Formats: sequence, structure tokens, C-alpha cells
Amino acid sequence: MSRTRNHVEDLRGASRLAIEATTGITALVEAMHRTIAGGPDLLGRPLEGAAGALLAPVYGGIRAVTRLIGAGIDGALAQLAPLLGDRGSMAEHEAVLAVLNGVLGDYLDETHNPLAITMRLRAGGHPLVLQPDALAVALPQATGKLLVLVHGSCVNDLQWSRRGHDHGAALARDLGYTPVYLHYNSGLHISRNAEAFAGLLEQLVGAWPVPLDELVILAHSMGGLVSRSACGFGEAADHTWRRRLTKLVCLGTPHHGAPLERGGNWIDVLLGSSRYSAPLARLGQIRSAGVTDLRFGNVRHQDWEGRDRFEHAEDARTPLALPAGVASFAIAAALADAAGTSAETDGLVPVTSALGRSDRPEFALGFHEDRQWIAYGTGHLDLLDRADVYAKIASWLG
Repeated sequence: MSRTRNHVEDLRGASRLAIEATTGITALVEAMHRTIAGGPDLLGRPLEGAAGALLAPVYGGIRAVTRLIGAGIDGALAQLAPLLGDRGSMAEHEAVLAVLNGVLGDYLDETHNPLAITMRLRAGGHPLVLQPDALAVALPQATGKLLVLVHGSCVNDLQWSRRGHDHGAALARDLGYTPVYLHYNSGLHISRNAEAFAGLLEQLVGAWPVPLDELVILAHSMGGLVSRSACGFGEAADHTWRRRLTKLVCLGTPHHGAPLERGGNWIDVLLGSSRYSAPLARLGQIRSAGVTDLRFGNVRHQDWEGRDRFEHAEDARTPLALPAGVASFAIAAALADAAGTSAETDGLVPVTSALGRSDRPEFALGFHEDRQWIAYGTGHLDLLDRADVYAKIASWLG
């Protein structure tokens, strides 16, 4: 299958998103205007009713015109579709889509926006048909050593290639693995992606065109949470792939969350503490379910179901251990050049979180000492192309 997207559909999706964003900002400004025009709380907000009556037609008109323009753009693009057709997608185009899905992916999915990424297993950016004959054609050099790579938040499978290096391609060259890459909407809840990923793995293993000797998952950042969660779903469903999985390698995975998302949650609380700033709290609440899952590292449905994900709350996760019978490895990155300094983080994920360490025994993942490693002088994305990181992965898998 071709690695193309319909650019007209993407334009239509972008126009819809812009119209919806304009409408949302209009509502935000209207809420602030009403609050200020209503008068002080001390006097019982005496002008609130009058302000509402005066402002309603003004902001209602703005919303109506915005929707009308949006409908016009959507119709015009629909007429252009047969003329423009599909164009080969560029890596930059897919990178932008990945960021957009990471930040707003749940909204794009809920509104059936064409910009929403559909989960697929790909090779070379081409979606794989999970049938034996089709896989044999798409992967003519397939071996019995299957490597599935899972990307992180706001990126895509093509971005495993960085500065001329791709861990998957290198492991194919050096150790005979056949790399297959997961491409998914990282704005959805981690457990939703994990459940779908588990189903795709079952199809992949069942359709693998040669006898399968080894199944390995290599995951970066959020991808490690998706993979660990998928193992839980695979066990619950008694999937064949779960019994075939031999190794799991996590690179910079926030097993116990990331401080930036916890900081974002505090900003929501602070903005909501005053009625004058409360409308601004809505801006912080555009971030996706996938992003808010990173506050503590949610990997189960029950970690978020029935909860207000923007409410400030304590860690209420249900523990999920490393998959039994699987050799699990963790690599953390630290910006510092040596241990014992203040920069025990890769800029996004603390070393303790990436190594699964926790003061709460029920959450400590317990990676074996010789199956965890820290790459010093390394940032979060540098884990994708550092030579010493690859050497460590290869030594574990070899």
C-alpha cells in the first residue's frame, strides 16, 4: 500500500479544527467579558443579567458567522478533491500530524476529524496488511526474529530515524531482526491505544509469514507505557503473542509520570481559583487524554474512567507489574554528564521514573540491576540515535 494521505481531507480537517478553535476562543472571551461586566462579587454582581442580555447577541453572531465560513470552506474543499487527488506525503507533513494528534488526538478522534491518525503497523511508512501472503510480499526478507518498535507522544514511526540512524534498521543489519513499526494517535488514552495494539499484535503474530522464533518490543517514551499496558491486555485475553514475547526494552519511558504534566495540572488549579481567571483554565484543558495520562503514568482503563482528568488529585493508579516471563530492560537518559548532579532528568522524564523506581513498593517495577542503564549527557530524543544507547540495546538483544 502507498504511504500517502489525501491532502484535501487533511485541509478539510484543519479548517474544521480552526473553525472549532475560533468558536472555542469566542466562548472563552465571552465568559471573561460576562464575568467582568457583571460587577463585583461584593455587591452581588448586580449587572450580570443585563450584561448577559447585551453580550449574547454579539457573541452569538460571531459564532454563527464563524460556522458559516467553516461550512463554506468545507464545501469548497470537497469540490476540489476530485481535481487535486492524493499526493505523496512528506515526512514533515506526517510530523506535524503527529504533534497535532499528540496534543488534540482525543478530540480529533471524537469528532471524526480526517486529521486523526488511525492505528496501524507499518514498515518503511507503508501500512501492513496483516495477512500471510500480504506480509510475505511487503517483507520479503522476513526472519523468525520479529522486532516491533513503538514511538512516543507527539511523534510517529518515521521519526525512529534520526540523524541517519534507526535502531530498527540497525538491529536488522546487525542481529537479523525484522522491524515493524507501530503508528498511532498518541492523544488517545494510553490504555485505549494499548488495547488496540494488543489486538494488532495478535493479528501480526498469527499472520507472520515464517516460523516465529522471537518477539521483541522496543519502545520509546510513552510507547513503553502503551507496550506495558498492552501486555496486560494480552494476558487478560490469553493472546498468543503475549506468550511469544521474549523481551521488552523501554527507552526514557515515564513509568511513574512526568513533572511537566503535573505542573500543567497545577496551572489549571491556580487559574480556576479566581472567577476572573477561571475562563483561562479552559486553555489548559485542551491537552489530550494521552498527555494527562502522563501525569502519573496511567496504563489501565480504571486509572482514568469516571474521573475528571483535569482535577487536581493524588495518584490513584492500579499497579501493573512488568510482564511475567519477559526479560524487561530500561534505559534512562540524564542531561548531566555524571551521576550525583542535579540534572537527573532527560529534560522531560526523571531518571527514577524511567527506571521504574518508586517510594511506594507496590509501584516499583523492579528492573533487574543488569537490565537498567543510564545514558549520561543525553536528552530525551537523543535516546533514538546515540551510539552508546544502541550498543547497550544490541548487547541486551544479542
